Amino acid sequence: MAGTAEAGAARRKGKAEKAPSMSRDELLKAYRDMLLIRRFEEKAGQLYGMGLIGGFCHLYIGQEAVVVGMQGAISPGDQVITSYRDHGHMLAIGMDPRGVMAELTGRIGGYSKGKGGSMHMFSIEKGFYGGHGIVGAQVSLGAGLAFANWYRGNDRVCLTYFGEGASNQGQVFETFNMAALWKLPVVFVIENNRYAMGTAQERNTVTADLSKRGAPWGIPGMQVNGMDVMAVREAAEIAVGHCRAGKGPYLLEMKTYRYRGHSMSDPAKYRTREEVQEMRQSHDPIEGARAALAELYGVDEAQLRPIEEEVKAIVQDAADFARASPEPDPSELWTDVLVETE
Repeated sequence: MAGTAEAGAARRKGKAEKAPSMSRDELLKAYRDMLLIRRFEEKAGQLYGMGLIGGFCHLYIGQEAVVVGMQGAISPGDQVITSYRDHGHMLAIGMDPRGVMAELTGRIGGYSKGKGGSMHMFSIEKGFYGGHGIVGAQVSLGAGLAFANWYRGNDRVCLTYFGEGASNQGQVFETFNMAALWKLPVVFVIENNRYAMGTAQERNTVTADLSKRGAPWGIPGMQVNGMDVMAVREAAEIAVGHCRAGKGPYLLEMKTYRYRGHSMSDPAKYRTREEVQEMRQSHDPIEGARAALAELYGVDEAQLRPIEEEVKAIVQDAADFARASPEPDPSELWTDVLVETE
């Protein structure tokens, strides 16, 4: 899109001497990962409309650059924890699209055997600790994961995601205090998509700059263009490096945007179509990455087409697998309730 290309050129104006924060291969992978999240979420929306996905379903469409950029800065063994808008995080961390889609549709082939649904999936193997339905609850849990890293004396970092609405929760500030006191290796990532459910940020938060929320505890923070995967990656490396060096927590406010409603049941009448269209035309993260690939590395449409075909096939395969997977047997109600230890 012309608007996105112009915005990308303007963003990089005056930075010709500075090397891009992502190599050609890294940016191609980021483009592929963002496109996978976008197409997966679009398919999930279709399946929800067909009645194959029940309950709540919060789509990540528009916010793809945040999790993909952050993911590029961490290493195997690091942890990720987030809220109920979690499908994108699962895919970015490398979880199997088949297992994610099967869980969305309540099938036995899902990551939680069809018992967790959209908001409650986990993969210890991939370092993904949820998926949490209670607003802000994952923030203190993320600090707990970071505490475990600190206690064990390793150099692991926990990425803890939450929204701008959750940033007003009391437990978030309690967690900031504890994380700063013990210098825990946790990156707090506020995904500020401007609307806490249906309430605009300026109507529920006095502070416009949420990256300063950690200032009372001496937690450094940064505002980031969350629609630009390269900007996210650059900020993520700073924050993760800060934590890994034993300097304590770091706070990133990602200025992003969701194109769909808060959940599939939200008609999003609290904003105009023109606002959404402007964000799509001028700030779309996938189109921005496409423009950057062309401008920085000469990647053309013919080189991107195989990626698009691959992503399309993966998403369709995930949907087919989910529909073919059986529902869990009623006896599964009694499994995975307690952890038995010797």
